[in-house]
Amino acid sequence: MRRAPSAGFPAVLWVPAAFALALIVLPVLGLLTRVDPARLPALLTSSAAVDALDLSVRTSLVATALSLVFGGPLAVVLARARLRGVRVLRAVVLLPLVLPPVVGGLALLYLLGRTGPLGGLLDDAGLRLPYTTAAVVLAQTFVAMPFLVVGLEGALRSADARYEQVAATLGAGPWLTFRRVTVPMLLPALGSSVVLTFARALGEFGATITFAGSLQGTTRTLPLAIYTTAQSDVDAAVAMSLLLVVLALLVIGLAGTKAVEGRA
Repeated sequence: MRRAPSAGFPAVLWVPAAFALALIVLPVLGLLTRVDPARLPALLTSSAAVDALDLSVRTSLVATALSLVFGGPLAVVLARARLRGVRVLRAVVLLPLVLPPVVGGLALLYLLGRTGPLGGLLDDAGLRLPYTTAAVVLAQTFVAMPFLVVGLEGALRSADARYEQVAATLGAGPWLTFRRVTVPMLLPALGSSVVLTFARALGEFGATITFAGSLQGTTRTLPLAIYTTAQSDVDAAVAMSLLLVVLALLVIGLAGTKAVEGRA
């Protein structure tokens, strides 16, 4: 059987495509020219690098879990609700994707700081969020959760809603329909959305340094450690940058694998 001919694409597109790829790849490769391979093991095992990596992974995992617990239901509401103002609500949810992260950090600080409307109440109760590890988690959740919401909402919108309608017709209640029909439809997109959410939390910088500060072992995540270390030891900062690049590539590769498995 003869294979159907491929539509292909104009060959001229290779030129801008190659330029775009070079713009992404070459700066990363440039890091390799700056680091001394002999010092790399010592730099990556320093207390500053280990503490930052440990804190980044732990807080990113918690932020991803919070994004799933709260962002998952939000995605279902945005995709299935038939209420006025859903478009406005969707636009608000997507704000962290377009706002500078520093703005998000300021918003969190002025809401949950001691002089903020909620921060004052928390302070009266003996709770303080800014410049704590919990603040890191909140900042990461603020900027990363929209990635999960967008992924799951898109999956629900492209899925056939008739399955849910049939379940309701057969007498299944909303909760049973959600568990037995809606959730299975979301599973293919859930893996890649969760992984990308974790990746975004892992690389968060602006909101974290504004709302949580940069205290080693408490709030100094790997991106913050890179920024702080670059002012005194460029080689150490480059080594940690390469570590973050490797982690990001692993996470993105995992997301791609999950996406392929979901389509299979």
